[in-house]
Amino acid sequence: MIPVSLRTFRLPSVRFYATKLAQPTSVRIVEVGPRDGLQNEPKLLPTATKIELINALSETGLRVIEVTSFVSAKWVPQMGDNSEVFKGINKLSGISYPVLTPNLKGFQSAIAAGAEEVAVFGAASESFTKKNVNCTIAESLARFQDVMDAAKKEQVKVRGYVSTVVGCPYEGHIKPAAVIRVVDKLLEMGCYEISLGDTIGVGTPGSFSKMLREVTKIAPVNMLAVHCHDTYGQALPNILTALDFGIGVVDASVSGLGGCPYARGASGNAATEDVVYMLHGLGIDTGIDLQKLVNVGKFICEKLGRQSESKINRAMRQANPKVEC
Repeated sequence: MIPVSLRTFRLPSVRFYATKLAQPTSVRIVEVGPRDGLQNEPKLLPTATKIELINALSETGLRVIEVTSFVSAKWVPQMGDNSEVFKGINKLSGISYPVLTPNLKGFQSAIAAGAEEVAVFGAASESFTKKNVNCTIAESLARFQDVMDAAKKEQVKVRGYVSTVVGCPYEGHIKPAAVIRVVDKLLEMGCYEISLGDTIGVGTPGSFSKMLREVTKIAPVNMLAVHCHDTYGQALPNILTALDFGIGVVDASVSGLGGCPYARGASGNAATEDVVYMLHGLGIDTGIDLQKLVNVGKFICEKLGRQSESKINRAMRQANPKVEC
C-alpha cells in the first residue's frame, strides 16, 4: 500500500477560491438608496431633494453611493432626471458615484453626464429577465457586452449585478448553477465586482450558504458583494452568512428604501443603518458615522412621507427625539 503522503492526487478541473473564511476586518458599504431605493418609491421626488440626499450621504463616511439609473423615464419615472442629478451633486474626493446603465444608450448618456463608473443588471432567472427587461438572459448579456466594450474604450469600471440568486417570484427556487452561469459570464466580460442579489428577500442562511458555496468555486470572494432584501426579515442573517464566506462588500439602502415591483409584499433593501450597527457590533470597520446616517434616513423618509424601515433608525430617534439633519 502506498503511504498517503506519497500518493498523487488529481485535483478537479474547477476553479476554487473559498468555502468559509474568517470574517473581514472591514466592510465596504455600497449605498444604493438613491437608485435602487428611490426607483420603486411611488412618490416622485424633486431633483433638488435627490441631490440633497446624495450630498448628505457623502458626509456620513460612505465611500460608494449609487446615484441614479440611466434608463428611460417612461419605464422608471423616478430616474427621469438622471443627468441633472448626477451633474448637480457634490462629488467628494475618495467617494465613488456609480450609476446603472442597462444598455449602450444608457451608458453613452451616463458618460456624457460625467460618470466614471457604471453597473449592469442581470438575473439568474429566465422568467424574471423576460418580465424585467423583455428579453432572455442570453440577450441581456449580449447587451452588456456592448456596454463592456464601450466602457473598456472609455476606461470606465463596470460592476455587475445578478438578481434572483436564491429565489424568483415566477420560478420559485433558483439553483446555484443558474447563478454561476451568469456570474461566470460577467467576470469573463470584465466586471470588476459582482453583486449577488436576493431580489425578493426569500433567502435564508441555509439557501444563501448553498448558493455562496457554489459561486465561490468559480469567483474569488474579493470580487463578490451581496445585495439582500428584507421581505422575510432575513437580510441581516444572510449578510452575516456572506461575511462568514469572507465577502467584504455589502449593498444597503438608507432606511431600507425600495422593494421589488415584481414580487407582491417584497420590502426594501437591507437598511444601511441596521447593517452598519451590526457590523460595528462585530468589531468590523465601515468608516461610517451611524448618527449622521440616521439623520439622513430621517430626512429622506420625511420627504417621502413614510416611516423608516430601519429598526436602528427608529430606536435611536426614540432614544434621542431631538436628532435633526
